[in-house]
Amino acid sequence: MVKKLTALSLAFSMGVLTACGSNGTNVSTGNTNSGAKAEGAESASSNKTVIKYWYAYGEKIEEAKLHMVKEFNESQDKIEVIAEHQGDYEDLHAKVQAAFAAGDAPAVTDLEIASTGVFARSGMLEELTAYAEKDKDQLQLEDFNAGLMGNAYVDDKLFGLPFMRSTPILYKNVTMLKDAGLDPEGPKTWDELEQYSRVLKEKGKVGMTVPVDIWFYEALVAQSGGQMLSEDGKTAAFNTPEGVAPVEFWKKLSSEGLIKMPVGDEAGATADKDWANQMSAFKFGSTAGVTGSLEIAKGNGFELETAFMPANVSYGVPTGGCQLVMTSKSSDEEKEAAWEFIKWMTSKENTIYQHKHVGYLPTRQSAVESEELKAHFKENPQFKVAVDQLEYARPRPMENAYPEVAKIIKESIQKAILDPKTSPQDALNQGAEKANKLLSK
Repeated sequence: MVKKLTALSLAFSMGVLTACGSNGTNVSTGNTNSGAKAEGAESASSNKTVIKYWYAYGEKIEEAKLHMVKEFNESQDKIEVIAEHQGDYEDLHAKVQAAFAAGDAPAVTDLEIASTGVFARSGMLEELTAYAEKDKDQLQLEDFNAGLMGNAYVDDKLFGLPFMRSTPILYKNVTMLKDAGLDPEGPKTWDELEQYSRVLKEKGKVGMTVPVDIWFYEALVAQSGGQMLSEDGKTAAFNTPEGVAPVEFWKKLSSEGLIKMPVGDEAGATADKDWANQMSAFKFGSTAGVTGSLEIAKGNGFELETAFMPANVSYGVPTGGCQLVMTSKSSDEEKEAAWEFIKWMTSKENTIYQHKHVGYLPTRQSAVESEELKAHFKENPQFKVAVDQLEYARPRPMENAYPEVAKIIKESIQKAILDPKTSPQDALNQGAEKANKLLSK
């Protein structure tokens, strides 16, 4: 087991945290242990099965999760869920690993989708196939959006259910575009993004502030017709022409001052700040940030629209966010309680609630087709963009080494962007050489 858990440390260096954070940043990272934990601890009684649920992120994301936990606890008298906040995904994953090794893991936890493979193959997760088959009529597994199920399975076995799921989308300051004489319907392609950015530069602005983010890079590789890894997952594919094209595009626009590419721990926060302060017209961000971004736009007096990420050869995006998983060392009684809780949290009613409250994708087709969300989309079209973009979505790689590979890719892109003497091809070739050593193990 020690050997297996050591492999998990690869998952905690991921630069993929924007995949679920509010507005594309790491929002609340402290362990507040608030809300449902305190209430659950006070109300739990000896005749109830008590289980722990560990979750990531704060602000509106935390509000939604605690609300649903509270509703679950009040809906029945057999199970008490104690919800505990554990920071961002990196914090959460590390704490689950440590708790599992100590024999005190939560029965249920959020799990960032790209880490599902390494957690499942280590033996930390309970396989859910039998549970889903037992309750197939109630669960209706086929109701989950097919575009979100790719990361739920590991080696053809079910290990998670889609919960707060996301894709990156384009956020547009429509007021800035109109003031610059630009069509607010665009940009729809990379070429149009470059054209728009040239016009905005003349106005003393930049088209976009974008961090070197692996999630966004995966999207641009997909838009170019490429893959991150070979089909068997044993070798790097990001140094092919389709993987090099996004870095060449970013380097060109950055070197000409058309976009701004900050690096470091505050890069995501800088991108959000530039967009909020109307220094940049566009930002890439998670659909989880729709509600928060609408509030920022309203407060700062500009009109916000969302759109597909601009296409190259085609549209394309990775999915992101988390799914709910069950840890494997719980008692049978705790596992049954955990399953009831997971079913509750991923129900049609709760996917509607969390989508409207935060902006995460409605994971069930029945939710998308409900009269409630149809009315919501009509009044707030910014929320529907990510749902429509799922047509072009793909799952994230789940090879055990991919979290560490993602870190290598990010460092390679940064080197190409920052060093005028390093070409994107050379930087990615060097990254691929390092990645192949990890992937071939």
